[in-house]
Amino acid sequence: MSLLRIEGLSVCFDTVQGTVRAAQDVSMDLEEGETLALVGETGCGKSVVVNAILQLLPGNARVQGRIFYEGQDLLQLCEKEMSLIRGREISIVFQNPSLALNPVYRIEEQVAEPLLISRASRESARKISRSLLARLGLAGFEEMYPFQLSGGMNQRAMIACSAVLRPKVIIADEPTKGLDQKLVGGVLGEMRKVKEENGSSLLLITHDLGVAKSISDRMAIMYCGNVVELGETKKVLQNPCHPYARALLDSLPERDFKPIPGPSPSMINPPEGCRFHPRCPFRQKICTTQRPKLFSHEDGAVRCWLWA
Repeated sequence: MSLLRIEGLSVCFDTVQGTVRAAQDVSMDLEEGETLALVGETGCGKSVVVNAILQLLPGNARVQGRIFYEGQDLLQLCEKEMSLIRGREISIVFQNPSLALNPVYRIEEQVAEPLLISRASRESARKISRSLLARLGLAGFEEMYPFQLSGGMNQRAMIACSAVLRPKVIIADEPTKGLDQKLVGGVLGEMRKVKEENGSSLLLITHDLGVAKSISDRMAIMYCGNVVELGETKKVLQNPCHPYARALLDSLPERDFKPIPGPSPSMINPPEGCRFHPRCPFRQKICTTQRPKLFSHEDGAVRCWLWA
């Protein structure tokens, strides 16, 4: 059984403009010790999926489907039960540490807080938090406030906060967003180190294919709320099956910035059938009227009628 398994997850938001269909029929799993990258352009629904896992969606969200963690459906748990899983079993590294970290508490205090909540002694919490910060290259910065640190240092502090209870699953939501290339390599290295030391699984949310390539074992590509391709990272990048995955790779600088034709679809009024069909050079008549399921193949799965 997979450590974390998402089955048929759909998330809608009721707004004054209409119903936003942020995720539809999302299915994927995360194995023990694995790094899975959830990849897609901004606004495709990646963060909605991870917030659904931890029940952190706003009150106007409507959620369907099942999310199993060690065989237990997280969507059926009450807030008190979920509070025992957040941080302890499944933790998250938010994409903006400047907003996620409390500006009036020292870094060491914020890393130690989950330990204190878990009833560790103050001295033990201080010792563990300092040791973890030192391993992440923040020795000597423990008593500083977030505003005194650089963006990369704050991101490492966030990683420490998420890893201090040695969770089985770490979710990293765009952990390298806004960082220069040198800092990106450093943050990914620290995440890899923490994952290996704790024996954790990592669910990485990113729009950067280079980041996904450097750290993930498998990759799930999202488009307009759907997972359109799933497979081993190396194989997906070498020979993508879905037309959107191919177009995404062709838009990279090393492939001459070939743009994907047409605008991104509305999440309020998404296209009928395959959501990529208005931009797809391989579309057939069936693509415009019927939504394809996720078809399995030898190396993974793809949501495309070409593979039916």
